[in-house]
Amino acid sequence: MNVQEASVQLASMTQALAQEVEKAIVGKREVIHRAILTLLCNGHLLLEDIPGVGKTTLAKALAKAVGGEFRRIQFTPDLLPTDVTGTSIFSQKDGQFSFIPGPIFGNVVLVDEINRATPKTQSALLEAMEERQVSIDGVTRPLPRPFFVIATQNSIDMTGTYPLPEAQLDRFFARLSLGYPDAEAELAILEAQQIVNPIDHVQQVTSPESLEKAQLAIRETRVDPRIREYIVEILRATRVHPLLQFGGSPRGSLHLMNAAQAHAAMEGRSFVTPDDVKNVAPMVLGHRIILRPEIRARGGSQEDVVREVLTSVTVPLPVG
Repeated sequence: MNVQEASVQLASMTQALAQEVEKAIVGKREVIHRAILTLLCNGHLLLEDIPGVGKTTLAKALAKAVGGEFRRIQFTPDLLPTDVTGTSIFSQKDGQFSFIPGPIFGNVVLVDEINRATPKTQSALLEAMEERQVSIDGVTRPLPRPFFVIATQNSIDMTGTYPLPEAQLDRFFARLSLGYPDAEAELAILEAQQIVNPIDHVQQVTSPESLEKAQLAIRETRVDPRIREYIVEILRATRVHPLLQFGGSPRGSLHLMNAAQAHAAMEGRSFVTPDDVKNVAPMVLGHRIILRPEIRARGGSQEDVVREVLTSVTVPLPVG
């Protein structure tokens, strides 16, 4: 199978995934597609939003659609790292220690209110996210594949929280927000959930094994040298922008390229265009840049600065 055929097949799979997830999440097609894109890039997703807009439902629906095991961890101030990763328990019956896996051992893991736990517990989670393994009592145990973490942060009621520092935010592939549904979508939600929960209607349309193959196929999407130069120029522009204290990291460049590859493949194309880069840049770079304090005080948006940067960087000639 050539790259173009693989892209068409991948586009079909992602469309089927999106349709299943939309059974549970109404009126949020773009967010669903971007969450699937993050999954295809083997990254992790940070959802920042108010309570009750469907963050947990999104994670459950994705897990069902890909046929993966769903786990949920509610982060609280008294949560310990071993409550996430697991621990060894001594058995008096056989006189040996046995490992009890923690809730991190899942394919789709929802971490609710990540900023409620202490930095030590946050670090245990982020290490698992980065290394795809946990080390307990000197033994390294690999996590299931695929492994997708969706972490949530509420944008209100920040009392008693431990906000993620920028270095840890950079470990997330993308940041999204569901936001309120429009009136039509909210009416549809009421109608759909009057008797049953729509999550029960979500069907499996792929398998973890097929998803892993798709994640590898994404990397085969062609990236023209001019596109790579375009990505570098965007990141360099964030590092000298007058509204920013710090710009995007080299990890941001790599993730932006991967996201553009996934976006192209989800469109059924075997090559990346500048529009692919523009489309995914705000969600990939927004949480990686730091606004100047006076801009933050005025309520400035990181994503808006990214969009402004995109208008200032010269777009390469058509690529195909």
